[in-house]
Amino acid sequence: MNRLARHGWCLATALVVPWLVLASPGPLKLAGVAPAWPVLWLLPWALVDGPLSGALAGAGLGLLLDGLHLGPITEIPALALLGWWWGRLGRQGPPIERSFNLGLLALLGTALLGASLILQGLLLGWSAAEAWLPAPALHTWLAQTLLTGLLAPLLCSLQLLLWRQQTSGGRG
Repeated sequence: MNRLARHGWCLATALVVPWLVLASPGPLKLAGVAPAWPVLWLLPWALVDGPLSGALAGAGLGLLLDGLHLGPITEIPALALLGWWWGRLGRQGPPIERSFNLGLLALLGTALLGASLILQGLLLGWSAAEAWLPAPALHTWLAQTLLTGLLAPLLCSLQLLLWRQQTSGGRG
């Protein structure tokens, strides 16, 4: 890991994600579905710290979150891939700063994460009667994607600003 991991409190913020998943604050839900908290944390981390750190942070966060539930479905591959992709975007070209860009990246990331989870469920051969009913899965996927895309401009902008100050030697 690069620059952000040197600041222990930045790395410790990853522990807030499982807490938010478990706490699931009611006012931040859409139709009973919470946003994709790992996406909202990983996006600014990867943009600031690069592809290797983003992939490792995504894999670590996936391990933490997979420990919260039983079953063979995992978030690790999707989060590691997203961390790597967003890290590459952060290293190439001008820095991503606009709220619209952050919202769009979070929306795409959440859609990919949800699609990964649904695809794993289908590949494992679970029938619709067991766990993956098409209507609830689609409802959860769409609501989580929309809500994460709407929250990302505010939450990710704040994290991006704070973490860029830390890595540039601002406060510290």
